[in-house]
Amino acid sequence: MTFNNNPLLGNQVLPVDIVLAPEWWNKNEKITFDRDFFFHPSKRVEEEQHMEKILYERWGKNGMGQHKNEARPEIGAVHLAAGFLLSEMMGCQVNYSEAHPPQVLPAHQELQNINIDKVFSSVPFKRVKDLTDSLKKKYGYLTGDINWGGILNIAMDLRGENIFLDMMMTPDEVKDYFAGIAKVIEKFTSFLQAETGTTSISVNRAVRHLQKPVLLHSECSHTMISEEDYENFLLPFDQEWSKNRPFGIHYCGPDPHRMAASFSKIPHLDYLDLGWGGDVKILREHLPDTFFNIRLSPVGIARQSHEEIRETIIRLVHDSENPCLTGVCCINMDDSVSDDRIDTIFETVEEFRREASPNLRQLAERELNRPWQNIL
Repeated sequence: MTFNNNPLLGNQVLPVDIVLAPEWWNKNEKITFDRDFFFHPSKRVEEEQHMEKILYERWGKNGMGQHKNEARPEIGAVHLAAGFLLSEMMGCQVNYSEAHPPQVLPAHQELQNINIDKVFSSVPFKRVKDLTDSLKKKYGYLTGDINWGGILNIAMDLRGENIFLDMMMTPDEVKDYFAGIAKVIEKFTSFLQAETGTTSISVNRAVRHLQKPVLLHSECSHTMISEEDYENFLLPFDQEWSKNRPFGIHYCGPDPHRMAASFSKIPHLDYLDLGWGGDVKILREHLPDTFFNIRLSPVGIARQSHEEIRETIIRLVHDSENPCLTGVCCINMDDSVSDDRIDTIFETVEEFRREASPNLRQLAERELNRPWQNIL
């Protein structure tokens, strides 16, 4: 059996990555996540290098912390999963705290046209510009990017729960509203791309392993809408953005398989970041050529035995069917996770890499020492 790969993404077998939550960093390394962490130029550089050094000390043998000796001018928090900036630029209040990610408070704004000029003259965007200008002046270049969220995610921040009522009562106005948010996203990601060459490492660090930078649209909130609503209101944006390849969707909810048939209508869905609980088999049936970044449950990892973690990874990778179109990650592990459980993630994936077999069923059975039907 030969496995196809996506030439835009490369042919690395089973890339793997982890992201630790602010609670972990604060408890273990006393890193604080106030506004200066995100916008003060020297702190930006110092803390990112600090994180790289810690990752190398603990998991350097697994490829983590490769930039430990570099003071990199990272314009965004590339070691966190924190999407808040565009919502703040568009009028939401954001609370910064020492041990938690920034919290966006719903603005409950009116459903009205988005003033793009106002968004990009806002105080939060001026902070970004001051940061990038300062770092560029000192280093001569910029790296990293800033988590930009997604259309419905931002709409929920701006309108609160009312956006769902809007979708029923005033669908045409909502489509125009979403189009305005999309234009903000397009302008912001174009800014990122021009400055650093990437847009989505801060959405999920796993994309850093791929050959070309992926535009990764966050659809965390899509677990709250129907397939029909997705196709009616949001699919057209994904279809249009997919023309600029490689394009991907970040769906961290537990039911990405519910959208499998809808996702198959996207001309070029190169990458799917799929949440734990998702039925990988169903997704693969509809998306045979899409790279699946399989997300493990951060809560589960902290509570499961080493063998349970291994079995979960083996089952999910097998269900994906193609190790050249599969990655593994665990995002937002907090201070309850132990190092040895994270070690098990890396070790299990490395075993797959070493023994990459044309027949993953045989490999899984050999690893777990029992018939596959008894693993499921």
